[in-house]
Amino acid sequence: MLKLNRVHHIAIICSDYEKSKHFYSEVLGLKIVREVYREERKSYKLDLEVGDLYQIELFSFPDPPARPSRPEAVGLRHLAFEVDDIDKAVNMIKGFNILIEPIRVDEFTGKRFTFFADPDGLPIELYEK
Repeated sequence: MLKLNRVHHIAIICSDYEKSKHFYSEVLGLKIVREVYREERKSYKLDLEVGDLYQIELFSFPDPPARPSRPEAVGLRHLAFEVDDIDKAVNMIKGFNILIEPIRVDEFTGKRFTFFADPDGLPIELYEK
């Protein structure tokens, strides 16, 4: 049987690199590990840390096609981050004038969670620890 150790990284292609770089590094507070411009692809690659682990790669490409991001569309449903205090996290997100759904309670775990979107409409979930 295949043994998977952990998720190594999540790759996200954005439509506006500077806007998404600001969102992931300044709004979500992810640490930038490295930023590379690949001339042959006319593409940026930004490596970001979640907690103390390098986990997200943000890419830019010239004229990427749109992809449906409704939660029920085939493919990635959403990206979820665990937070210690969801009320504090929601207030911080709102401080950037980002629309965020009301906090809900997971009917199975009893944990609180909410959703908002990145600059390209990718659903982002905050899930309380």
